[in-house]
Amino acid sequence: MPPEVISILVLVAAFAIATTLSVNMGVLCFAAAFLVATVFGGLSEDDIFDGFPGDLFVVLVGVTFLFAIARANGTTDWVVQRAVRMVGGRIALIPWVMFGIGAVLTAIGAVSPAAVAIVAPIALNLAARYKINPLLMGAMVVHGTQAGGFSPISIYGGIVNEVVANSGLPGSPVALFLGSFAANAVIAGVVFVVFGGLRLRRATEARQLIATGSGGTGGAIAADDRDEDLRLNRDRVLTLAGLAVLVITTLGFGLDVGLMAMSIAVVLSVVSPKMGKAAPAEVAWPTVLLICGVLTYVGVLEKMGTIDYVGHSVAGIGVPLLAALLLCYIGAIVSAFASSVGIMGALIPLAVPFLQSGSVGPIGMITAFAVAATVVDVSPFSTNGAIVLANAKDVDKDSFFRQLLVYGGVIVVAAPLALWILLVLPHFG
Repeated sequence: MPPEVISILVLVAAFAIATTLSVNMGVLCFAAAFLVATVFGGLSEDDIFDGFPGDLFVVLVGVTFLFAIARANGTTDWVVQRAVRMVGGRIALIPWVMFGIGAVLTAIGAVSPAAVAIVAPIALNLAARYKINPLLMGAMVVHGTQAGGFSPISIYGGIVNEVVANSGLPGSPVALFLGSFAANAVIAGVVFVVFGGLRLRRATEARQLIATGSGGTGGAIAADDRDEDLRLNRDRVLTLAGLAVLVITTLGFGLDVGLMAMSIAVVLSVVSPKMGKAAPAEVAWPTVLLICGVLTYVGVLEKMGTIDYVGHSVAGIGVPLLAALLLCYIGAIVSAFASSVGIMGALIPLAVPFLQSGSVGPIGMITAFAVAATVVDVSPFSTNGAIVLANAKDVDKDSFFRQLLVYGGVIVVAAPLALWILLVLPHFG
């Protein structure tokens, strides 16, 4: 059996083991990289370490470290609370506020599971309080974080754009970001209508009449919200200033988001040691390990020639449009049960030779594939879906699990085809 085929089978086995046994795929991929490279690829240990993504390691650690500080000192709670109060008594706007907050958090650098972990507990508590369908609220949170997830300074965006640049393919970070935002916003709009969002407008009017006695805009939320009044203090002001510096320096001056996030986190930790003491333990180390392990294995695949082998095999199907659609479905199906980041890191490089053939527009195809691999993260088997499930209030968890599973299945079936029609077909030929 050719070593290229063996390396692919090992990757498939790693996905299967990680999915069924809940073993971190990064650990599996580090071990697999060592085994495949030395036994079947004739590569040295130095060749293996060449594939370790040091720059992405700094991005992941720096960004999650900074957001751990923001969460610990109450900055993120302050932002969410103020955003909720902005809607007054308009209950129907709460799901959209949660969507927007999630989008902003991931757009400025938070990893999607971290953003969901920040927003989902508050959002689902609000859903229970104001009788909002928890599936509606949970889906809005997840799709919001995915909407902002491919900004040029985000984790997902950084991974995809780096892979595209290293592969020599034409890329468009703006098109990737806008494509993801539009797709998730459209899905969120459909979810809002289908799962009772329009009925919340009538509930809002009724609550306003009760709360104000006149139907004014004072709002029921302000009337019965007895949560702690978070106020700006020194630590929160400094954290907000740090986040603003992160956005300005990375977007405006092109500085590395990982190094900037790490530097800002260090400054905040020095200024307030208690604030930063617990932050290292809150870094998303399993995510860091997963991404670094998968991309290290991808580096081994590149050196072994597996990427060229698979890419030419896909292109050899003879029907480029069919191959493009299959890639989108593969990304969606596997990602619904495993890591979206791992899928993108592993499969985009495999499609490079196919995209270099010129039959399918690479920008549209990469955008379609990236969105298809992340829009399904509402599945209860994914990290985001699991967080939503765990934080649902006043519901039967088994029933809610089935609802998430059915909804995730619908997205898996419908989203890749829709993205293929909208983003791949117009640029064929």
